This record gives sequence, C-alpha cells and structure tokens, in this order.
Amino acid sequence: MKRIVMTGGGTAGHVTPNIALMPTLKARGFEIYYIGSYDGIEKKLIEDTGIKYYGVSTGKFRRYFSMKNFTDPFRVLKGVREARKILKELSPDVVFSKGGFVSVPVVKGAKKLGIPCIIHESDYSVGLANKLCFSAAEKICCDFPETLKSLPKDKGVLTGAPVRKELSEGNSGNGHIVCGFEEGKPVLLVIGGSLGAAAVNEAVRGALPELLKTFNVIHICGKGKTDEAYDGKEGYRQFDYVGRGLADLFAAADIVVSRAGANSVFELLALKKPNILIPLPGGRGDQLLNARSFEGQGYSMVIKQEDITTELLVSKVNELYENRESYISAMSESTQQDAIKIICDMLVEAADEKTGD
Repeated sequence: MKRIVMTGGGTAGHVTPNIALMPTLKARGFEIYYIGSYDGIEKKLIEDTGIKYYGVSTGKFRRYFSMKNFTDPFRVLKGVREARKILKELSPDVVFSKGGFVSVPVVKGAKKLGIPCIIHESDYSVGLANKLCFSAAEKICCDFPETLKSLPKDKGVLTGAPVRKELSEGNSGNGHIVCGFEEGKPVLLVIGGSLGAAAVNEAVRGALPELLKTFNVIHICGKGKTDEAYDGKEGYRQFDYVGRGLADLFAAADIVVSRAGANSVFELLALKKPNILIPLPGGRGDQLLNARSFEGQGYSMVIKQEDITTELLVSKVNELYENRESYISAMSESTQQDAIKIICDMLVEAADEKTGD
C-alpha cells in the first residue's frame, strides 16, 4: 500500500480540499496521514475524518513589521526538524500540500528527505507560504488559468479545486421540506460565509418584500447573525450555519448569492449553479480576483460589497434568473471540474516513480 502525507492549515479553506481528495486516495490504495499545527483548525477537521494526525511547530511569515518576525523563524526551523522526524518515521511515497504556513516545515522537510511533493494553490494570487515551497515542489496545481502566469512554467498545472462529492448528492425535495417551501417558486440561496456578512444580510433582508414576490429565499446568515424578527416569514428560511444538510439546500436552489472564496466558487461551478458573487473586501484582494475570473469566464455576476444596495441586489437577482441558462451552459463547458482525478493521478504517478513501480 502506498503512503501519502497531506498537509495544510490555518483556515478551513486549506483543509477541506484535502478532505475532498481522501475518499479517492483511499480507493486508489493510499494509506493517509496528516501533518498540521499543534492546535490549528485543521486538527479537529482531520481528526473528525479518522485520519492519523501529527502536530508540528509553525510560525507566520509576515510582509509587515512585527516583533514576532524575530521569533517565528525559529519556530519554523523547529517545525522542519519535527516534520523530518515524522516523515522519517512514516516514510511516505509522496506529500501533498494545500498551503498555509504549517505546510512550509512539512514541504521543506520532505525535500531534505527526497520525498516528492505536489502543492496546490486555491487563490488567484499565490500565497507566500506556497511561494516559499516552489523550489521543493515537483508540480504546483492551481484553480484559475490566470494563476499559471505566476508559476514556474515547468511546474504549473491547472486543475481547479477538489470539491466534496457529497455536495452533488443532495435532494431538492428534502431541501424544500426542511425550509417549509411549496413547489412552484424558484429558490434563491444566499450564503454569507462562515462568519456571515453584515452588508449582504442587511441588503437581503431589505430586499425581501420584492424578492419574495418571485422567489423562495434560503438565507445562511453566519453564526449568531439570524434575526428572529424574520422567523416564520412565508417563503423565507434563515439559518446561522448548515452542515450535513447543505447538499439538499444546494439541490433546491435555482440561483445563488455567495462570497467569492476559492472553495465556494468552485463548489458553485461543480454544481452548475448560476450565481452572484459579492467578494469580501480586504486581505490580498483574492476574493475580488476570484470573482472577476469567474465573471470573465461567464460563470458569475459580480457585485462589489461597497456598491450593494437593496435595489441593485433585486435587479441583479432578477437579471441572473432570467439569463440562468447561459451561465449553466458556460459552466458545463469548463475544464476546471475534474480536479480530484487530475490531482490523484499526479500523486499516484509521483508515488510510483519513487517506489519504482
């Protein structure tokens, strides 16, 4: 049996694509192990899958001044030593890294031990942690065609993002039942992100009198962001968070309003859901870049958060619904929807080359 060590963490976005790959990796004969930080979000997410988890020391690489810039390099060096020790013990045939700062010690440690590494960049612009791993990687997977320009020419591979298979297995009828909707009206699903989005939530609630004339509305507001004043409103159902039932809500939805994180937009692409993206402002600007890429490829409409008003939201939602078939057609022709197979093929090939199979 082949062995693989997976790594990545700091945010759920650096972990969920790894989890999406795991069933196929197991089916193709891999024994899977995971290296993350001692107490990052990745620890619980991976332990919930039953995969053996190892923690290492890690530090953040900052582009700005901080006193921690003087201490974190030592934490990284400690993490490299810890990762090398774990990798020696496990002796994997290949390492797959999803990025985040915890991945740097693992990838650097694997390079020193001659273990092939494949890394994956989700966002339009490459994160610093992945940039630091370029020299150690055999291949660098990416989600967006524009990102290839920022990668070494002999290493970049356009794969798209691995998306959990179970998201495509939802039942529309169950979604309607959970929400208490009658069949007949189209369904608008609004997803504000795990922390919610105050500007989006406010605009959606302000637009309800108009939206509910045409649509049933499912509103995932973010933890603690529901408003009891809207409980029981006919045609409207709000949730602070949805776990296992999300696939049914997606299946019920005709169109979607969403943030523009890389994993989110590729879930919409995989499910072929016409969508309006409202990118989260700030950071490296990746959500805006992600959204503009999807808009340019004909998969999405985009509204900037600073431009959002009740009137604009209603107008764009109606426009999207009227033109939904053109978005479905564009998404159906995308070549960025087979990420799990492409990535797993590369991992099998790298492992076979190492073992001489």
